[in-house]
Amino acid sequence: MEDLTVALIQTDLYWQDREANLAMLEEKIWPLKGKVDLIVLPEMFPTGFSMEAEKLAEPMNFTTIKWLLQMASQTKAVVTGSVIIKEGKQYFNRLLWVSPEGEIAFYDKRHLFRMADEDHHYSMGKQRKVFSLKGWKILPQVCYDLRFPVWSRNTSDEDGQMDYDLAFYIASWPAARDSAWDVLLKARAVENLCYTIGVNRIGEDGNGIAYSGHSGAYDFKGGTLAFSSEEEAVMVLSLDAEALVRYREKFPAWMDADRFEIKPRK
Repeated sequence: MEDLTVALIQTDLYWQDREANLAMLEEKIWPLKGKVDLIVLPEMFPTGFSMEAEKLAEPMNFTTIKWLLQMASQTKAVVTGSVIIKEGKQYFNRLLWVSPEGEIAFYDKRHLFRMADEDHHYSMGKQRKVFSLKGWKILPQVCYDLRFPVWSRNTSDEDGQMDYDLAFYIASWPAARDSAWDVLLKARAVENLCYTIGVNRIGEDGNGIAYSGHSGAYDFKGGTLAFSSEEEAVMVLSLDAEALVRYREKFPAWMDADRFEIKPRK
């Protein structure tokens, strides 16, 4: 692994206005050209966290995908965030991972937030994904996934090779529960011997729900590497690959982890 430079974009979002959000985000992304390896955007960054899937969904290969391809190509960085995607008769809260070379991978949100009826409007993701970048193995997760540690549990083989090195969570996590967000991000880092990143939005959405940001990055001991509360912010930081490897060798808690399998949930 090489050191990984990551940009976390914490921003307010225009309610259900794709064109306005893409234009706003392009202004924030453009100065990052050639400076970072990975750019992380919030959950449902083109629209805000909306249950109007039929109205707002787009197919793969449409406006937002083309925009992501353009941003990745221009910045020479992977750009990631989630979008409302339609496939057949189903709708997904889909995290897209778009590379400068034009490759597209995705992860569909597993845990749908029933308290907002997300499970009534979107289909549940069936697969956990791990992406690769500069030798790093990277686990993508979306918002409510953060509350379910089994889904993100970092396992290892007999040689100590772990499933992933970095987990990131993109979110529309309300201000009313920001203390849980802060604690759980650190917990996921410590228990999984990995770096953890969380990117949340700020502002108020069209349903009157307030968001306080609290985007941040944490190391494998739960130490804070970056944090921003309620203001617009573009945080750029470098993740030290050697420090992670050394810590895993010095403190091999992975050797005592319980073995288990995740059974499919219907």
